[in-house]
Amino acid sequence: MCPNCKDLLQIGYNYQSLRRDFTASIRKSGPLSVWRYKHLLPVSSHNAVSLGEGGTGLSPSVRLAGRLGLSQVYFKNEGQNPTGSFKDRGMTVAITMAVELGARTVVCASTGNTSASMAAYAARAGLRAVVLIPKGKIAKGKLIQAIVHGARINQVSGNFDRALEKAREMAQKGEFYLVNSVNPYRIEGQKTLAFEIWEQLHYKLPDSVIVPVGNAGNISAIWKGFRELHELRLAGRTPRMIGIQASGAAPIAAAYARRESVVVPWKSPETSASAIRIGAPASWKKALRAVQESAGAMLTVSDNEIIRAQRLLANHEGIFAEPASAASVAGLAKAFRLRLVRSRDCIVCVITGHGLKDQGAIDSN
Repeated sequence: MCPNCKDLLQIGYNYQSLRRDFTASIRKSGPLSVWRYKHLLPVSSHNAVSLGEGGTGLSPSVRLAGRLGLSQVYFKNEGQNPTGSFKDRGMTVAITMAVELGARTVVCASTGNTSASMAAYAARAGLRAVVLIPKGKIAKGKLIQAIVHGARINQVSGNFDRALEKAREMAQKGEFYLVNSVNPYRIEGQKTLAFEIWEQLHYKLPDSVIVPVGNAGNISAIWKGFRELHELRLAGRTPRMIGIQASGAAPIAAAYARRESVVVPWKSPETSASAIRIGAPASWKKALRAVQESAGAMLTVSDNEIIRAQRLLANHEGIFAEPASAASVAGLAKAFRLRLVRSRDCIVCVITGHGLKDQGAIDSN
């Protein structure tokens, strides 16, 4: 964080000087991956701690779009990453930086996906991993991943926000390297999702991108990626960013609806979509900026809408998404009803994690 204004740091580049190398790298044949975009990443790719992250599918909707009255919908399936969620994009860069800085122990607060990802990449790098979880508030499938990769698990009384506060306190003492999305290197890895969408759509951008929002790092990162394509003069415009929060954990959407410039934390957020059950999102300023600069929106959907969208996505498209991921599909239906998207728009829904990571919602319905 900036020691003066206390706001989150963001990494910038001299885009003019990087344009030639970046363009040359993406003209080379080869699979999509996070490290394909190494010229626009702030760490060395020579010693990258990688598990083969990125290169996830962009599947066109075959049946669900027609049911909703839309013609061109795609699902960016981040559940295909090594540990089953989008977190791997940021973690490969954050852990690579931790190694470059000489860190020995990494720490994170987590509702599940971050801990699974950090533990796997720390194991790959030979680092110790410490995870702080809100007591009784984490999906078993995600916690098992962190355990099997050798992370030390500590339960914290309270919710995710208290766990993150504790992790930040630990990092400030200098013994732990923090890899939550407040870490700007995490954001750099996650922005590559935007680059992949651009390549997968044959160097065109969609009209709208719909993203589930919890701590708000991902929507901020994806927007940064699209803005950088524009800065590099590789894209003539940027898409609308539409963030989706669960109605029981929606502090950013509440501020957006009231047209307020400050987000007031929610003390007791509650939703069955555990990955976005966050009441004090650290990246709220960046998220509000993303929707405002892109002429987008921040919406809420109920838990019932989320579970219904999860089943529709599985039954109509063969994609099993965890509840938080299905929020983007529930948000798509709502955005269409509100006329934020049009029937002929090109729309990408980001599916942030695999359904096998959070089976509780299915078991209880």
